[in-house]
Amino acid sequence: MAFISIRRPAGWDAAIALAIACLAAGAVRAGELEVLHYWDVGDDAKAAQVLKAAMQRQGHTWRDFAVSSDGNGFPLSLLRSRVLSGNPPSAAQIKTPVIQQWAREGVLANVDDVARAEHWDTILPKAVGDAMKYKGSYVAVPVNVHRLNWLWINLRVLKRANARVPATWDEFFAAADAMKRAGFVAVAHGGQPWQDFLLFESVALGVGGPDFYRRAFVALEPGALAGPDMERALQTFRRIKAYTDPAAMGRDWIVASSTVVKGEAGMQLMGDWAKPMFQAAQKNAGMEFACVPAPGTAKAYAFAVDSFALFKVKSPAKIKAQKDFASDLLSPAVQHAFNLAKGSIPVRLGVDLAGFDQCAKLSGAAFDAAARANTLVPSVSMALPPALEDAMRDAVSAYWHDDRITAQATMQRLVAAARLRQDGKSVVDGR
Repeated sequence: MAFISIRRPAGWDAAIALAIACLAAGAVRAGELEVLHYWDVGDDAKAAQVLKAAMQRQGHTWRDFAVSSDGNGFPLSLLRSRVLSGNPPSAAQIKTPVIQQWAREGVLANVDDVARAEHWDTILPKAVGDAMKYKGSYVAVPVNVHRLNWLWINLRVLKRANARVPATWDEFFAAADAMKRAGFVAVAHGGQPWQDFLLFESVALGVGGPDFYRRAFVALEPGALAGPDMERALQTFRRIKAYTDPAAMGRDWIVASSTVVKGEAGMQLMGDWAKPMFQAAQKNAGMEFACVPAPGTAKAYAFAVDSFALFKVKSPAKIKAQKDFASDLLSPAVQHAFNLAKGSIPVRLGVDLAGFDQCAKLSGAAFDAAARANTLVPSVSMALPPALEDAMRDAVSAYWHDDRITAQATMQRLVAAARLRQDGKSVVDGR
């Protein structure tokens, strides 16, 4: 099976700096854009700077409404307080189901004029564009795509174990057995509930396929949540546990990734936000890594997008800044520069990936192919309200950590969790 080694392109940092400088050139008119976002450190902060520079190019002022690594909790509570007081920020980085709830409350701005002028329905995959709409109108804008169903492999560990890059779950367990016999932790894992669930999403997609995944985690069909494909997914998921480090309980994903970087562990199933760690190790220590789709998912693409909901603001200057922001987010220049900094790929179809690493190019090709083949599937965080996502995550994590819990009992918990959607509970702040 072919695979792509990670190599950070030469001149990568210089390319980012040049892109930011170009975007910052030439002020047009003044207005303030107040933004809630979660990009405050490392590559995330570099990516945020690209967006700020784009607004400066338009002559606008960027103001951070709140910046936090916590995607729920206090920032969303603060946002709700501001919206209810009639003084919302211009834009907020929030999850897709929460965007829909804000739209139902009538507080989001309609940017169909920008969307029509710039052909968003053509340049965005339908699955993504539809998620940004409420009753057929755009109320939010995506900026990137993260692929969740990645398998990262330390090739030195793979070679020492005399194992092959796996494409199926049988091959995955064969490689894991070989790594374990060679004295390595086969699978790096963090043991936090969200990591348990992310791992399970890749397993479910690989075992059941895109149609099953959508029936279970988007349509919430009881027959899929408690059927034979789900049972096989849960059994495969639990089988992975024997190849992880028993000390992984509560471990941050970055610490788990570092065990692969250092050659202590062989493989990790994690989204592409882990890529910068492997790139840095390859550059600084000459380590060799591979990025391949999670077993059984070569033709599928589990995605999450970072997107901004646009709130109704009153002053013409703020409205102008907001519309320019919406336009900039999907412009080819910003899409290229932002995602080059972030480690993700452009959400706009057809953006030139010159300067991107080989894993990003592989991801971009897979994204385009999946969009055409209708095998794009949203992460559960994009498909379901926070309360429902939390309930499903808790059920799966409990199953992972307690071997006494059966697959049948877990499936019934998933079916029960799905009823939350019918209870009419608010998802704006995770209630």
